[in-house]
Amino acid sequence: MLALFTMAKEKSVYSCQSCGYQSPKWMGKCPDCQGWNTLVEEKKLEILETRTFHEESLSPIPITKLSTQETFRTSTKIKEFDRVLGGGLVEGALVLVGGDPGIGKSTLILQALDAVAKQNIPVLYISGEESLDQTKLRAERLHAGSDSLYLLSETLLEKSIQEIKKLKPKVLAIDSVQTLYTSELDSAPGSIGQVREVVARLLYLAKREKITTFVIGHVTKEGAIAGPRVLEHMVDTVLYFEGDGGKSYRILRAVKNRFGSTNEIGVFEMSERGLEGVENPSELFLSERPLNAPGSVVVASVEGTRPMLVELQALVTPTTLALPRRTTMGVDHNRVSLLVAVLEKRADLALYNHDIYVNVVGGLKMQEPGVDVGIVVSVASSFLNKALDPQSLFLGEVGLTGEIRAINHIEIRAKEAARLGFKHCYLPKSNLKKLKSKIPIEFLGVSTVDELIRLIF
Repeated sequence: MLALFTMAKEKSVYSCQSCGYQSPKWMGKCPDCQGWNTLVEEKKLEILETRTFHEESLSPIPITKLSTQETFRTSTKIKEFDRVLGGGLVEGALVLVGGDPGIGKSTLILQALDAVAKQNIPVLYISGEESLDQTKLRAERLHAGSDSLYLLSETLLEKSIQEIKKLKPKVLAIDSVQTLYTSELDSAPGSIGQVREVVARLLYLAKREKITTFVIGHVTKEGAIAGPRVLEHMVDTVLYFEGDGGKSYRILRAVKNRFGSTNEIGVFEMSERGLEGVENPSELFLSERPLNAPGSVVVASVEGTRPMLVELQALVTPTTLALPRRTTMGVDHNRVSLLVAVLEKRADLALYNHDIYVNVVGGLKMQEPGVDVGIVVSVASSFLNKALDPQSLFLGEVGLTGEIRAINHIEIRAKEAARLGFKHCYLPKSNLKKLKSKIPIEFLGVSTVDELIRLIF
């Protein structure tokens, strides 16, 4: 009797290496991100293993019968890092860390792992980019050395998981996720399919074994983490490093955090011994501020629970161009254009034939509307070529009709300014009525942009 066997047809899919879009056939242009020649053929992976967070299968349980336990956190002994994480490391959390090359991702994670290892907690650092000798040299430069800190140089995911289950660490770091690959996929390491599958397996491993896992990711030219956006949805926390490569300080920001606030930031300074936390970032950002310079003002931004005083600079110059330039760094471009229009309409400043440049000194990015008054005053100061009182602080949100609206955390900002020696604070009148604490600083309430410009200049 002749037996017939049918060979299963191998299925493949074309994945965009920029955004993760998948298509059954090749296309020259990705319809999702509009990228050219970004679709690469990848074989479909049939998942045979059952992925659950628990070894035993569970039935649905009423939410009222579930017992909650207080989340236990392990401190990394790096205050700024713990602040961004929400108080420390959470058991079983998967943290994605991104940033430009050379900004300090690997340095910070190695420092944090060494601090945890010195608490007699086993930690494992897997490097797919460096050999063990190279990692050891970097650890010596950072004065990192503990018997509980284990190193592994490996790029194959299956081998790495095998060693993780054998060692059973409490904290794990993967540097970087783009170098790790699984043998079940034929695509190259760093491709969309490989990155998605690697992170998915690390997620289930972290939840099942209760291992706090750090995954370091490369970034694209636009500054986003390389790989599909689904990665940011899979992980518990997403951290981004910000900063100017020419400056010594770095800013660590949480853009997603299931175990803490996303408003907190950590400020670090790069030194010979690695990244060191900055406890007083306001003093750092104002250390080189020029006094009596037109266009230079100080504003106060609140990131989470921390107030920070930052210098805001504006440069207004005449132009012969038909369309004047509006260039911004650290603040929203559209917001600045809106405020310039308010100045022209409500304060009678002829800015239509001037180039305007606005910059937040230090590489910090400010999104809150509480710095609107600072932007307005700095532009007017540069346009009129009149310097401002260096001991004055400017707070408030500006509306389209020229009104100055109230903002939150006014007392926290004012106390930080008083601590640094500021004498005057311009703020909305509605905030002035609600002040309760006695702060050694003179408060000047204003209600409109026109009133503010006439009062200062």
